[in-house]
This record gives sequence, C-alpha cells and structure tokens, in this order.
Amino acid sequence: MTAATLPNRSPAPSVAFGAEALDAILAASPAPAWASDLRRAACARLTGLGLPDRRDENWMRTDLRLFKPAAWGPSRSPDAGAAVEEGLLAEAILSGELVDTADGSGQRVAGRLAGRFTSLDGHVMREELDASLAAQGVVFGSAERVLAERADVLKAHWFSLIDSSKDWFAALHAAFHAASVVLYVPPRVRIADPLHVVAGLTDGGVDTSHVLVVLGEGAEATVLTETAGGGAAGSTGGFHCGGTEIVVGENAFLRMVNLQNWNTGVWHVARQRAVVRANGRLQWTLGALGSRLSQVAQDVALVGRGADAQVNGVMFTEGRQQLVFNTSQHHEAAACRSDLLYKGALQDRSRLVWRGMIKVDKAAQKTDGYQRNDNLMLSKTARADSIPGLEIEADDVRCTHGATSGRVDGQQVFYAQARGLTADEAARLVVAGFFQQVFDRITIAPVREALARAIGRRIRRIS
Repeated sequence: MTAATLPNRSPAPSVAFGAEALDAILAASPAPAWASDLRRAACARLTGLGLPDRRDENWMRTDLRLFKPAAWGPSRSPDAGAAVEEGLLAEAILSGELVDTADGSGQRVAGRLAGRFTSLDGHVMREELDASLAAQGVVFGSAERVLAERADVLKAHWFSLIDSSKDWFAALHAAFHAASVVLYVPPRVRIADPLHVVAGLTDGGVDTSHVLVVLGEGAEATVLTETAGGGAAGSTGGFHCGGTEIVVGENAFLRMVNLQNWNTGVWHVARQRAVVRANGRLQWTLGALGSRLSQVAQDVALVGRGADAQVNGVMFTEGRQQLVFNTSQHHEAAACRSDLLYKGALQDRSRLVWRGMIKVDKAAQKTDGYQRNDNLMLSKTARADSIPGLEIEADDVRCTHGATSGRVDGQQVFYAQARGLTADEAARLVVAGFFQQVFDRITIAPVREALARAIGRRIRRIS
C-alpha cells in the first residue's frame, strides 16, 4: 500500500459561498484549468438560483424552512492530526469491519483493502492505493490531483451526469466541491478487494465532496463510501452537499455502497447518478441512518442493451429525523433489467418519504423493471409516504411496483416476550426479520453485518 503525497493546504476562509470564496479555493488548487472553468460557471449560476420549493415534485415533501444558506461556507482546515482521523474512523460504520487492529503492537493496520481515502470538513486526510493496482493503470485518489494527471480519460466524465443548473444545492456542489475522490479502473482490470472512502464532519463543519467512479470495459471493482460525524440535534450540526457519478462500462461489474451515518444535526443533500452500458452490472446499496434532514436523488440509467442494475436501500429513522429519497430507474436501451428494493423502519416522531419512478423509453423493448418500498412503523407518531410510479412508452415490457406501510404485529412481540425476551429484544428481533429480505441481497458480508448491528443498536421498544 503506497500513500500519495498530499499537497500543502492553506485554510479556506470562513465566508459564505460566493465568488470571493471560490477565488481563494482556486488560487490554492492544483486542478487543471478546464476543471476550474466548470467551477466558475457553476458559481455564476449559483447567484441566480434560490432554494428549491414545494412546486418541485421532488421537494414538495421536504421542509427547508429552518435551513439558512447564509450560515454556511467553506470549512477551515481542521485542527486535526492522527487523533482526529482516528475519531472519525471510530464513528464510521464499516471501519471496524475493514481495518484489522490485531497486529501485536496495538497500532491500527490496513486489512484487506485495495485503497483508502479519508476526508474531514472538506480536507483530505489520507489517500492510499495498493501499488500493484497503480502499476496496472488504476487511478484512485484526490480529484484535484487525479484530474490533472489523467484528463485524457476523466475529462469526459467529470460532472457529466449531474445537472448543476437544477437548483441552489446542485450549483453549490458543482462550484465548491472539496476533498473529492476519483476511481478509474482500466478495461479488463479486476480489483478483488474493496476501496474505502470516508467523509467526516466536526460539529458545524461542511462537506461538499464529490465521488466519480469509472469502470472500463470488462472491469470489476467494489467501492464502499460512508459518512460520519457532525453535531447532534440542537448543536450547530453540519452541512453536506455532495454528489456521486458512476459510469459502468460494457461487461463491467461494480458493487457500490453508500452509507450515511451523520449525527442528528446534519443537513444532508446528495445527487447520485449512474449509467450502465451494454451488459454491464451494477449492485448499488444505500444505507441511511443519520442526519437531521436528508434529501437524496438516486438515479440509474440503463443505456446499453442487456444492462442490469440492482438497487438496495436500508433506512432507519428516529427522533425528529426526516429522510426523503427520490429514485429513478431509466431504461433507455432494450433488454435491460432493474430491480429496486427499499426498506425503512421508523420510530419516535420521524418521517420517511420515498418517491420512485421507472421510466421506459420507446426503444427499450423487453424491459424488466421492478421497484418496491416497505416501511415498518415502530411508533404511533412516525409517518411514511411511499409514491411509486411508472412512465412507459414501450409496448413489450414487464414493469411492476409495490409499496407497503404498517405497524408491528403485536402478536409477534407477545410471542417473543413469552419466550423470555425483553420488550427491546423483541423489537430488535421483529425489525431484523423485516430487513432480512434486503440484507440477503447484499453480497458484501461486512456491509450486511455492520448495517444489521448499527440498526440493532438504535431500536427501542415499540410504542
């Protein structure tokens, strides 16, 4: 494992997002001129855009009244060294699963990872890639460095999938993305071990990181991304405005995992979009456990014949959390398959909104599309809204959808307690059974097991 040399960073000014702040960032950036031009264009659009409102169908169930754009700006460099990074990794869901600490010296050592990337408050703390993969042409690390080195293959993909003119959040992300990471896997290169990306926040911190994953023809990789930290409800909290772009080449296979585990005071806005080319495969797993409010758009476009996408969502809400997810399965080519399963459990006064759409273009004959959302209420005051949808222009397709929301069966809890379990243990057992269907679809064992434990720790007795 070789670590890249990180560039010297001067602290970004703590001013609101605007042209002055962007000029300071670009002055210290090693990114190529064409990438800086994209930033400036997005910043120019930002000044003319307002926050999305409830006239936009994706936002009509999102409450932004307490979000104040002027309160946020680029974060200063954290007063952090190894101790802060260790604290960040301790909060991450997967780090304990992916990092081996039993080396006899008490020091943390790398487990079976192909690469690691860690950032805090929008500043890169660590970037590593296995030397044998670098020798095969794999590129992984800080976007500012990587874009300058491999513009030949990455320029066409950088911010090619996300529409940065859509609203204030999209333009902000395109202009002020920081501590972003890029993975490029050349054709026919297969990476056996996962690459791990962690983005963290201190209380009141800002994260605007962008993730770009590009797999060449016949390539294979596993990418695990997660977020952690920020302040709890009632504190300054934190603000994440991020984006993910995924390009799966012909006959390529990507396992992608996004785990959101912010503290309960963090505002979380994310745009995530993937394109899958002919006979490519994507298994995309999303876990959402934290944040004050999450507003996520997750889109998959099947653009080549025979493309296949499986999307898995695991969500748990508590307190007064509100999580909003808008998913899209866009079939643009013939003989493609998409299969989406989202499951959510809610307790206290939390709220969960899922709005899904399967869109089938006229040319996309022989489409096989499926989407389902199931929600389990653990309290009488929780609320879940499920809005599945179909938009079909082809006439030779099989597309189905379904959604359920309901409370726990009291007989199940009584049966468990009659056999010696406490009320809390009974609740955990019922919820574990509810999520098992989606857990069975997650082929990465550490992800499956860590998610189950993280949810189990949050569950209290059913009210």
